[in-house]
Amino acid sequence: MPSENAAPTLDVDQILADPGVRIVVCCGAGGVGKTTTAAALALRAAERHGRRTVVLTIDPARRLAQSLGLTELDNTPRQVKGIDVEDSGGELHAMMLDMKRTFDDVVLQHTDPTKAAEIFGNPFYQAMSSTFAGTQEYMAMEKLGQLHARGEWDLIVVDTPPSRSALDFLDAPARLSRFLDGRMLRLLLAPARTGGRSMFSLVTASFGMFSRVVQKVIGTQLLTDLSGFVAALDSMFGGFRQRAEQTYRILQARETAFLLVAAPESDAVREAAYFAGRLREEKMPLAGLVLNRVHRPAVSALDATASRAAAERLASVGGHERTVEVLRAHAALAEQAVREQQVAARFTEAFPQVPAVAVLAQPADVHDVDGLRTIGAAMSRS
Repeated sequence: MPSENAAPTLDVDQILADPGVRIVVCCGAGGVGKTTTAAALALRAAERHGRRTVVLTIDPARRLAQSLGLTELDNTPRQVKGIDVEDSGGELHAMMLDMKRTFDDVVLQHTDPTKAAEIFGNPFYQAMSSTFAGTQEYMAMEKLGQLHARGEWDLIVVDTPPSRSALDFLDAPARLSRFLDGRMLRLLLAPARTGGRSMFSLVTASFGMFSRVVQKVIGTQLLTDLSGFVAALDSMFGGFRQRAEQTYRILQARETAFLLVAAPESDAVREAAYFAGRLREEKMPLAGLVLNRVHRPAVSALDATASRAAAERLASVGGHERTVEVLRAHAALAEQAVREQQVAARFTEAFPQVPAVAVLAQPADVHDVDGLRTIGAAMSRS
């Protein structure tokens, strides 16, 4: 962050080198560089600090695979070859969440094959496991819990989903619990818990006109599919809730470090500030803010006003076109830097004790390991 701000400086090496930190969660608004930041952190943890690291991305654009030199990523961790870990002894693995496969794996792990086949064939399950809002965020929590439980990794770096709101990742367990405890769900479960009586006969006996209205609005077949899905998953619901709550507790523990990622733009900084407030309310450990794509003039002593005035003087006498262009470009960059500092100050003024670090805008998109190393070095003071 700029020196004018009172916030302490974030040094990610202190986080990555700490053996007590086993999870780093990168979160923030969409389009601010979370995926690149997560990959850079994981690479630095492996190369510089010798940690056996896995980075989990939820980014469907496959930028992480490309930057790490992998042809593809899937739901299974793949080791990244060709990185500099000879001296450190670390390892880097990468994976991309496949929410449907993760959901399928949960079903297979917690039901018998016959019941699993019934669930997989249910149209409601097929829709929910692939497209329903919130499924991706909850399955990200499931996958994080699975990786943590395996105990194979010194460090897990999570690139949170590109959701409408970054808070969806934190809210997934609570939303699931509300769904599982909801009145309509208990109603749909009633046939399975009352000797297998027909969904419709039970509902009609209990609610009369209500059931006919529901069938008319959403359709008899959909209601049947939903009832069958809920009944098939009945024995698994307690496990879903338990694992969600356990992962939530892990996110509150000292072994987890949240890093907010933002760009010096009003919406992104506002989202980061809102998230910081939520983390504080939920007693989750916020380690710092990474402000990406920051612009700084090469000559800080020459401000925009002086640079533009000099350009106008030279332009008036002629013969200095190249110098005039450079001075005007410098003035525009200096003005942009001031605007970015003012935007960033909104966060640091609200959270003055949160460490922060600025990462300068790169001349081109990061697309390889060398670019990730540059980003990792920019986040470190060593």
